[in-house]
Amino acid sequence: MLLEQLINGITLGSIYAIVALGFTLVFGVLGIINMAHGEIFMFGAFIGVIVTSTLGLPLWVAFLAAIIVTVILGYMLERFALRPLRGKQGVSHLAPLISTIGASILLENLSHHLFGAGNHPFKNAFAEINFQIGSITIYLVQILIFVISVILMMVLSYWLLKTKAGKALRATAENIETASILGVNTKRIIILTVVIASAMGGIAGILVGMAFNSVNPQMGLSMGLKGLAIIILGGMGNVKGAMAGGLILGLSETLIVAYGDSGYRDAIAFITIIVILLLRPQGLFGQKTTAAGR
Repeated sequence: MLLEQLINGITLGSIYAIVALGFTLVFGVLGIINMAHGEIFMFGAFIGVIVTSTLGLPLWVAFLAAIIVTVILGYMLERFALRPLRGKQGVSHLAPLISTIGASILLENLSHHLFGAGNHPFKNAFAEINFQIGSITIYLVQILIFVISVILMMVLSYWLLKTKAGKALRATAENIETASILGVNTKRIIILTVVIASAMGGIAGILVGMAFNSVNPQMGLSMGLKGLAIIILGGMGNVKGAMAGGLILGLSETLIVAYGDSGYRDAIAFITIIVILLLRPQGLFGQKTTAAGR
């Protein structure tokens, strides 16, 4: 039924939006695409498996553990893969991108050694709980995912617009040199940005495990590429665009699977990149010109 597919699409799109928010935060401040974000997301998902399935602890503990681990990974990424290249004379503008690609490969191989290959079941107490509204079946896990996604988006938007740290982050995103002259601790803001983005990736990893009841070491690459497609669709560095792009991609994939050929599901993300780059290179919410100064 169409309404059920729309609900499935919104659920998937909500997860995509959280992943894309991590991408767009880092791009907005540093002007780089963090290709290791997908693998950090994958580590968050595996932490959820360990906490809920192996240790048998409650779901809230899984969220807390995933946030802690991904925050540590995000800090290490910024400290050892990004900071040494920042502001260094003669360094190519592609160096940070290549550095994050190297970090993503390292994390994926590390996950194979730590967790093993193949799918790992994610035990979810909410998986079978559902509500019947007429002929429509709505699962509790779908409601939980959507509510968590909306709360995260609202909190992030409020933090960026209303708090001192959020305003400092936006100032750093506009021009890092000017922000530093005005007294903003740009080093701390950059660390905070990467750490928040990584924590959101960890939360998204738990949500994906809840939604699909399994995780695997290869899921990071696929999700990372889709996150890239979403921020191109919504507009590079645009928070609202990341939210809208995630929902659009989630709905598109779900409807393709339901009413088309499921083999084209993953191709949708990359077809989207091509079409948007041809018709509107700045994305749906992006500006035609962007300020330099990073």
